[in-house]
Formats: sequence, C-alpha cells, structure tokens
Amino acid sequence: MALPLSEARRRTLAIALAAALVVLAIALALLLPALTAGPPSAAPSASPAPPSAPPSQSTLPSPSSPTVPADSPSGQQGPQESETPEAGQIPVEPPITVPPVPAPQPTQAPAEPTPPEEPAAPPQPAPFPDSLRGQDLTVIPGAGRVVALTFDAGANAAGLPSILSTLSAKGVAGTFFLTGNWAANNPQSVARIVAAGHRVANHSMTHPGFTGLGNEQITQQVRGAEQTILAAGADPRPLFRFPYGERDARTIAAVNSLGYVAVRWTVDTLGWKGTSGGASLQSVADRVQAGLQPGEIVLMHIGSNPDDGTTLDADALPQVIDRIAAAGYGFATLDALLGQ
Repeated sequence: MALPLSEARRRTLAIALAAALVVLAIALALLLPALTAGPPSAAPSASPAPPSAPPSQSTLPSPSSPTVPADSPSGQQGPQESETPEAGQIPVEPPITVPPVPAPQPTQAPAEPTPPEEPAAPPQPAPFPDSLRGQDLTVIPGAGRVVALTFDAGANAAGLPSILSTLSAKGVAGTFFLTGNWAANNPQSVARIVAAGHRVANHSMTHPGFTGLGNEQITQQVRGAEQTILAAGADPRPLFRFPYGERDARTIAAVNSLGYVAVRWTVDTLGWKGTSGGASLQSVADRVQAGLQPGEIVLMHIGSNPDDGTTLDADALPQVIDRIAAAGYGFATLDALLGQ
C-alpha cells in the first residue's frame, strides 16, 4: 500500500539525519585517539644517572647524526630530532663566556699645574772687594793723595755739633763709626749725620774687646749694632771697626763672614785723652800731620773726656783740615775702599 507523500518526506529526512549521525560518529571515533595521544616517551633506564654539568659544545647532537629512541625496534630509525629541544627534555645551553670585570682603577687627583719657575735672582755683588778679606786696614789702598777723617761714637755726643759745623764749613765728608748703644741713645744725632751727607759705619753694639768673645757673641755684637743703626735711619754696612782696635785673625775672619771689612787707622790723634791726659789742640794737629800719606785714615772721637770734659778732636778739627789741604791732599770717606 502506497504511503502518502508527506509521510514519505518525513521518513527520508529521518534516514538522512541518521546517516549523518553515523558518519559523524565514525569520524569522531577515528579522530579522538589521534588527538589524545601524547609524544613518544623515552624508555626508563635501569638506574637513573646522577645529574651532571651541561654537556660541552662538542657533545651536542649533530643534525646529521639521528638519535634512535630506546623503544624503537633494533635496526629501525625513529624520526630525526630538530635543534629545538622537545618537551620533557633538559634544554642544552651553550657555554657562556663572561668577560672579566676590569678592576677599578684608583682615582688620582688631577695633577696640579706646575707653576712657572721664577727667574733666578741676579747674583748679588760682594759687600766689599775680596782682596780686603783677612785684613784690618790701616790705609786706603791705591787712594792717591786723599785722607779719610773718621770719628768714633761710643760715649756721649758732646763734640758732634762742632764737628758737623766744621765739616760743613770746609766742605769735607767724614765717616762715623757708631756703636749700637750710641745710635739708640742718640737717634736725632744719627739723623743729623746722615742728613749732612756723611758715611755711617759699625763699631759693635756695646764696645767690648772682641778677642775675648766667641763667634756667636761676635755675631750678636755686629748684627745688634747693624739693626739698631738701621732702625735709626742709617746703613753701616760693610764697614766695621774693632773696639779698642783689639783683633786677631779669628775675629777678623768672623767679621768678614758677616759681610764687613775691618778698618783700623793710620794715626790716632789721642785727643780722647783730654788735657788731663797730656793732650792738646797742637798735639792733635801735629800727630795727623806726622802721619800724612796717601790714603791716610785719621782716628778721632766725638765724645768728651770723662775726667776733664774736653773735646780736643772737635776743637782741633779746623786746624787739622787746613794743614792737610795745605799739604796738597784732598778728603774722602771710607767708601773709597769699596771703589765708590
């Protein structure tokens, strides 16, 4: 008996749907085992090997040397491994070369710039000619027909106004040997001597005999007078006269080492003895005249005699100068020793 048309269509659709379901089930049955299968695992070894350091570069498998899996049948090769490690295997790291860390260098302060060298000071001229060393001079060598009038100041200044007045009136310059004590006690007199254009020289600090002094004491005497006279406004260098004329080779050398030339005298007027000691104006002038020679050095004194108060050298000075000039001599200071 024939089925109606609508019923035949429903049965055809049901059969087609059932067939599609059967095909889908078959496809799933074929695909599921392949999707759920994992990668082939290596066969466990009988005894696990202890962990070791990563193999060196030379032990890495070469792409040209295929690895045979442990579960492969003997004589059959499994699929070749790529250079990328598979899951479950320890990746092989290439050796790492760590460059050495440079040791820190000690920090050094920047070198300071070297200051430019100062030009060497020009050599200072010797304070006096070397030929005058070791001597206590009694004349001015090679001076010609000139006389040096010298005046020692160690006591008082009683005769100074008269001496300065006479020298100014006659147009004569003299050399004044001052002790440090005298310069300290008479600073205005020192200033007057310098202002009048006369030469100042060193006669020690306190006027002691030098042969009884040690070298250190000599230095104190010479330098002490020098500083005191400088402070009073005069420069005594490099002329020195020993107190009492007392000297020897050692003391002369000591004075020379301090930059001074020793100057004695040709004639001592002995005016310092005063009338109480037998001196007179005439005897003073006569002694100078008797010793007259080229380069004569005349010793006179500024102070008065302590016993009679006379100032014979100051009083006889006009006559002394006139008689020297009448004999054809001129006058000079002791700077003539220095070539000045």
